Amino acid sequence: MGQANSPADRARPAPIGVFDSGIGGLSVLQALRAELPAERFVYLADTGHAPYGERGDAFVARRTHVLARYLVQQHGVKALVVACNTATAAAMDSLRQRYPHLPLVGVEPALKPAASATRSQRIAVMATRGTASSARFERLLAALPPGVQCSVQACDGLASAIEAQAACTPDAAAAGTASTLELCRRYADALGPWGERAGESDTLVLGCTHYVFAQDVLQRLVGPRVTIVSTGEPVARQTRRLLARTNRLQAVGRMAPQPDVCLLTTGAAAPLALAAQRWLGLGLSVRSLGVRGKN
Repeated sequence: MGQANSPADRARPAPIGVFDSGIGGLSVLQALRAELPAERFVYLADTGHAPYGERGDAFVARRTHVLARYLVQQHGVKALVVACNTATAAAMDSLRQRYPHLPLVGVEPALKPAASATRSQRIAVMATRGTASSARFERLLAALPPGVQCSVQACDGLASAIEAQAACTPDAAAAGTASTLELCRRYADALGPWGERAGESDTLVLGCTHYVFAQDVLQRLVGPRVTIVSTGEPVARQTRRLLARTNRLQAVGRMAPQPDVCLLTTGAAAPLALAAQRWLGLGLSVRSLGVRGKN
């Protein structure tokens, strides 16, 4: 693949790379842009190889390294945010070995904040099967404080349903919304009962970045008194800390005008463009490319 940037692009400050298996990482990008308004971002959706959550670790790790290498080599990113729980679980340790001097931030189900927030001492986690079965997630469970109980539900198909909903035009959105609602109801029912009394879960952890885009639906299903915890804002704060620590933080007021985001996908461009417009208000063109190769 040829050089991705023009001479003018290369003269600008280096961007932060963000990638996910699809559109879910846009929820993390949204938090990053709010926390780091002076930074540029390159967002890469691996929709040509999605979903990750129901794939094996070897496949996910291989794709993660392919995408990381592309962002480092072709866009010269100064930091990399793995905006996918499944990819973080499968490949973050090996990414740190390969790129020891690059600030790397992954996303993990926010069990620790959930354990601090719970009043009933019961929390629940919705995650992809890949995340729920990972050794990294097992370590998070093992680190929960004594007395806090955790129910975990692998939500097969939910990320794909949200992805499909994002690809819908407004006229066709009803069908996609219905599919997402059906799956959300099934998995919320499986994790119940919900509430603040003994034996009820009062805190729900969204263990996949896609699920943030169904948060309103989930809140209605579990009730207004249940706290829903996601990872976008903590990831954004950690990214800021790492950039400041390595002297790579862009000073506010020194950035070039918008657009500050470059959107890329390994699949069709339209779904990512629609999702970015619908959920982030970004009316940007999307470039479709093939990012292939072996680890």
